[in-house]
Amino acid sequence: MIKKVDHIGIAVRSLEKALPFYTEVLGLEVQAIEEVDSEKVKVAFIKVGETKLELLEPTSPDSPIAQAIEKRGEGIHHVALGVDSIEERIKDMQEKGIQMLQDKTKTGAGGALVAFMHPKSTGRVLYELCEKREKGE
Repeated sequence: MIKKVDHIGIAVRSLEKALPFYTEVLGLEVQAIEEVDSEKVKVAFIKVGETKLELLEPTSPDSPIAQAIEKRGEGIHHVALGVDSIEERIKDMQEKGIQMLQDKTKTGAGGALVAFMHPKSTGRVLYELCEKREKGE
């Protein structure tokens, strides 16, 4: 059902200010930076072993990430779980009493299909189901 931890989303106010910690202090490399207009964020992916860190910078004050930073400050935002057949996983979660933030998938960064579980159903952790469209990711 769950294949792996695909990535850990970290909310930051500014990629420009946050990235030096990851690149200069930790010695990690940025794999890609892209904007996800539908979520009003700019993301940077940093590979760490078998998983990635996804730094999320809001591009608008009304983005979900801007609201999360306003409410809780910068830091871990979500844990993304890599799955196959995301539509089936959503149905499975709902049948097991897990409330989803959306009933249908959305297109996230890198073209992945994503859907979030409500933290009220998961012990106050925001989990994202993530299905990659391309092999090897």
